[in-house]
Amino acid sequence: MSQLFNFRVFFLLTVAMLAGCGEVEDTRPGQPVKHRQVAFKEIVKTFEPMGVMLRKEEYKADKFLTMAEALLAKRDGPWAYFGADTNYPPTKATAEVWKQPDAFEKDKQAFIAATDALLVAAQSKDKAQVEKAYDAVHDACKTCHKQFKER
Repeated sequence: MSQLFNFRVFFLLTVAMLAGCGEVEDTRPGQPVKHRQVAFKEIVKTFEPMGVMLRKEEYKADKFLTMAEALLAKRDGPWAYFGADTNYPPTKATAEVWKQPDAFEKDKQAFIAATDALLVAAQSKDKAQVEKAYDAVHDACKTCHKQFKER
C-alpha cells in the first residue's frame, strides 16, 4: 500500500512539474512574438561565437568577417514583429517598448549603427578595431535590454 501511495505521489509531482515547465505558446495569427524571439535567438547564435573568438585569443580575421556579415544579414529580423498588438505572453519585452516608442527606436538604431561599424572593423581585419566595435554592439544590446526586456 505504501509503495502504491509513493508511486502515485511521485507520478503526480512529476506531472505537476512538467506542466509548470512548459513555455507559453504564441497562438496569435502570424505568431509575431514567436517570430521576433526566433529572430533574436538567431542574432545571438551569430554574435556569441564572435565574442568567444575574441575572448579566447583565437581571432581569425576572415572567419570573423564572415560572422559579421551573417550578423548584418540577421539584424533586421525581429523589428517588424513589434506591432502595437504584440505585447502579450510569451513576450519578454517590457511594456516600455510601446510606452516609449521613440526611445526604443533610438536603441534599435544604435544597434544597427553598431553592427555597421562592426562590419567595417571586420573588413579592416585589425583586431583592436574589431574588439572595440564588438564591444559597442554588446553595449547596444545591453542598453536596450535594460529598459526594454524583462529580466
